[in-house]
Amino acid sequence: MLCEECGKRPATVHVQKIVNGQKSESHLCQECATSKGELNIFLQPFSVNSLLSAMLGAEAADPRAIAVQKGARCSVCGLTYEDFARIGKLGCGNCYEAFQKPLEGLLRRIHGSDRHVGKVPAKGDQGAAARRHLDDLRAQLAGAIQAEEYEKAATIRDMIRDVEKTMR
Repeated sequence: MLCEECGKRPATVHVQKIVNGQKSESHLCQECATSKGELNIFLQPFSVNSLLSAMLGAEAADPRAIAVQKGARCSVCGLTYEDFARIGKLGCGNCYEAFQKPLEGLLRRIHGSDRHVGKVPAKGDQGAAARRHLDDLRAQLAGAIQAEEYEKAATIRDMIRDVEKTMR
């Protein structure tokens, strides 16, 4: 197949574009593709740090996140949120507490949750899932008691007893 632009060289670049739901295809040689700017997407270096920085920059559009970011500085290592956004790495374990609010939103966007649940094989230990569920229920129970929602606490207590019976 010859280049659709010049008609002289073999087409080695196949471009598909979808604009407003309309799909278009073109078959170009290397030189024509370069001159039309179709290869520019491959010229930019990619790194995880730049991806993370871009995601952090997207979060900066939220005024509440900006307020937290501007004054945020780790008391142990001195890292600022701006430094974290630029380099994509935290300085120490205390940074998680110093940047807690903006990190929660970032982790939710990246992982779908701000809570680490780990990995369990599909045919793994069913007891591990029950133990995690039991831990969640106990945390809910403590929260209900602290909020003085005693009916809810009684319901959660009964659920804990049921889970403990099934675990035995």
